[in-house]
Amino acid sequence: MFNWKSVYCLIVGVIALLSVSCSEYSKVLKSGDSDLKYRKMFEYYEAEDYYKALGLIEDIKAVYKGTDKYETLCFYNAYCNYKQKEYSLAGYLFKEYARLYSNTERTEEAEYMAAYCYYTVSPSVSLEQTYTELALRELESFKEKYPESKYSEKVDEHIKDLNFKLETKAYNNAMLYYKISDYKAAIVALRNVLYDYPMTTYREEIMFTMVKASYTLATKSVENKKLERYKNTVQAYYAFLDKFPNSKKIKEAEKYFTNSQNYIESKNGLQKD
Repeated sequence: MFNWKSVYCLIVGVIALLSVSCSEYSKVLKSGDSDLKYRKMFEYYEAEDYYKALGLIEDIKAVYKGTDKYETLCFYNAYCNYKQKEYSLAGYLFKEYARLYSNTERTEEAEYMAAYCYYTVSPSVSLEQTYTELALRELESFKEKYPESKYSEKVDEHIKDLNFKLETKAYNNAMLYYKISDYKAAIVALRNVLYDYPMTTYREEIMFTMVKASYTLATKSVENKKLERYKNTVQAYYAFLDKFPNSKKIKEAEKYFTNSQNYIESKNGLQKD
């Protein structure tokens, strides 16, 4: 049988505990004892009550400006915002800490956390990628500055993730041109993806699509441009065949190649006649 009395007692107990906690925090905050607030900030932080810890930091930062305690408060200020998932602000605060304190035992951690915060707010592939590019620059800068860092493995993973996101964005944009039948733009964009990301995981699909786009562009071209564009299709086919001779799409690519060759040969025959 459900015991409402026990539930009621639990709720009352929780409310009472919260009231005591809030009352204690209010007293500390109103206190004129900055050292007490400084000590309590650590207690709240360790208890994962980052809101209260941040409140105390903001209250006493000015008091300790120019001291070692001010440095500590700046560092925990960044972490409190990070723990509350205010990643953009935390990234700025970690970066500012590293700027102000460029040679402390916390500097490397702060610089890593600044880069990681930007990594965290990197948006999905479908959105604009300014934060992704910013995070990538910060991580690459960190890697160059701290080649032997204990964070190196994580940094490499983050860089790989971000590069793949940008690669996917570029690939999707290029494929969009193909989907809307702008074959000329698709070919240029797909070629740029291969240039910018030579190790791309989309290489097979890109090279096949270049064959298909080249062929379709040729078929839809005015007569005086057909020959050149069918020749481009043949070149795209041979490049695809060279890289992916066992591709499941070879047969379809061969159809475009054969039709292109037939057109080229027919034109060559007419020229001989």
